[in-house]
Amino acid sequence: MDIFAGRPEATEGREEKEIKVYDLLDSLGIHYWRVDHEPISTMKEGPEIEETLNCLTCKNLFLCNRQQSRFYLLIMPGNKTLKSKELSQQIGSTRLNFAPENKMAEYLDISPDAVSVLGLMNDKEKHVQLLVDEDIFNADYIGCHPCVNTSSLKIKLQDILDTFLTSVHHDYQVVSLTTN
Repeated sequence: MDIFAGRPEATEGREEKEIKVYDLLDSLGIHYWRVDHEPISTMKEGPEIEETLNCLTCKNLFLCNRQQSRFYLLIMPGNKTLKSKELSQQIGSTRLNFAPENKMAEYLDISPDAVSVLGLMNDKEKHVQLLVDEDIFNADYIGCHPCVNTSSLKIKLQDILDTFLTSVHHDYQVVSLTTN
């Protein structure tokens, strides 16, 4: 598996939403590395990707409250398991569930197998609140999808938190999730 600096040279056969991610990152001066791979649907399918990128690959979950009136994107280390009650208490929410796919597509323009913090670039009306597990801050770099599950990126965490989130007008709330 090869790692490349920046966007692909040729964009034929790539989805527009992926190209939009590269356009935004490049316009912000955010450096990133890319690995192209077969489609993956779960974290368990990606150990070779994580090894190649040599960074913390994040688990990204799109959640909502019972009434589907509040939506959250949770970023946590891949080795943690969500304990809904624990998270709900920290953010003052009713029980959390996985949000419907149609809301994920509407707000973030992504599918369930490509959930990524980079999808917040499509949430112009701020429907989604970003939640970041405190253990993410132990990493210098994180791995995430460019809104498709056929590539993965390595990006400096501070570039995501300071530059990217500011440019897409989102902030984040830190949460503390216990390990299994």
